[in-house]
Amino acid sequence: MRVDGATIGQIDAGLVLFVGVAGGDDDATARRLAQKCAEMRIFPNPEGRFNASLLDISGDALVVSQFTLLADVRKGRRPSFTDAASPEVAAPLIEAFARSLEALGVRVASGQFGAMMDVELVNDGPVTIVVDSADLERPRRS
Repeated sequence: MRVDGATIGQIDAGLVLFVGVAGGDDDATARRLAQKCAEMRIFPNPEGRFNASLLDISGDALVVSQFTLLADVRKGRRPSFTDAASPEVAAPLIEAFARSLEALGVRVASGQFGAMMDVELVNDGPVTIVVDSADLERPRRS
């Protein structure tokens, strides 16, 4: 990941985590999401099945703040970002998310909050999963 041409973060094998903070998210939300991301079994085991977590593979995490994930495109042609938390709320929660991953044993590289970042990634799979804090609150379907 680069800002103004300078590399500010890079990882080896692991996850690129684009993180958007919504109004109502808090430190507990950041910790729950970090734990979910670290423990989610989304890496192949020797048989090729999704059965290993970021922790199991000793993988890294590249944490990228991305308020545009909260875009509401239901009306008109211009996305609305009213569901996104203010920068004063979001910045410390992105940091709390990254520190929570580190506390779980994940090596973390982070972007620069609010900067125009150039992010390059190799999507091995491809596997892209959306994890929403609201989903962690809902009971599981039977």
